[in-house]
Amino acid sequence: MLIRDETAGDITAISRLVTEAFLTLAQSTGTEASIVEKLRADGALTLSLVAEEEGEVIGYLAASSARIGTQDGWGLIGPIAVLPSRHRQGVGTALMAEALRRLRATSRGATLVGDPAYYGRFGFRAFPGLSVAGCPPEVVQALPFDGNEPRGEVIHHPAFGLSQHE
Repeated sequence: MLIRDETAGDITAISRLVTEAFLTLAQSTGTEASIVEKLRADGALTLSLVAEEEGEVIGYLAASSARIGTQDGWGLIGPIAVLPSRHRQGVGTALMAEALRRLRATSRGATLVGDPAYYGRFGFRAFPGLSVAGCPPEVVQALPFDGNEPRGEVIHHPAFGLSQHE
C-alpha cells in the first residue's frame, strides 16, 4: 500500500470512494464528497492523501486549516474514508499516521470530529471547553503537538457548512 498526495487523476475516484464509505455511517450527511470538492476548489486542502494499492484508490484523508478559539495553526482532519471492503486492514491507520507526521511539521496540533474509541489510539481526546456547534463534546477531539490544552470552538472552513461564530 502506498500513501501519497492526490493527483488530478484521482479526483473522480476520491469522490466515489468518500461517498461510498460514508453511505454506511449513521452520522453521514451525504455531503462529504462535496466538502472535499469545495476545499479543493478554494485551495484549502493542506493535505489530500490517498491510499493506493495496485493502482486503485482504497482510502482518502483530507486536512484543512482550522482555528480553535483564538488559536490559529491547527490542522483539521476530515473527511477520512476507506472503501468498506478494505475496513480493518490498516488503511485508515496508515493514512492517519502519515497525516499526523506531516501536520507535526506545520501545525500546533490536529483536531477532528469522530469516534473517541477509534481516534483515541492516535492520541486524540476531548478537552473541556473544546466544541463544535451541534456536536456532542465527546466527539470533538484534539491532539496538541505542543502540549498546550486547546480551548474554544473549532472553526472549520466554510466548505463544511457549519454555523460558526467568527
